[in-house]
Amino acid sequence: QVQLVESGGGLVQAGGSLRLSCAASGRTFSSYAMGWFRQAPGKEREFVAAIRWSGGSTYYADFVKDRFTISRDNAKVTVYLQMNSLKPEDTAVYYCAVTGSTWLQLVAKYNYWGQGTQVTVSS
Repeated sequence: QVQLVESGGGLVQAGGSLRLSCAASGRTFSSYAMGWFRQAPGKEREFVAAIRWSGGSTYYADFVKDRFTISRDNAKVTVYLQMNSLKPEDTAVYYCAVTGSTWLQLVAKYNYWGQGTQVTVSS
């Protein structure tokens, strides 16, 4: 079992920044990577970014490249998502999740999920 706890969401004006955190505990050594996803009302959950625990390779959805940065602190078993230049269309519930798969962009390949944190960007 892996437990994930997100924090850092909130309300921000367009152009602002937020940093999300996801603290993992439990059997994290069995995971390959951690990802961030988001889900807006009435829309499907979508991939945002992912990072491998070993080596730290990062992957991003096209719509967040050059605005969002994913990073990790292995000692704290925590992953961060720094979000800059936020837009109203970034408004969603953001989830972190862990996977043992190399298919990092697929929701179905993630085994454990956090409870989500709301990000609201006002125009």
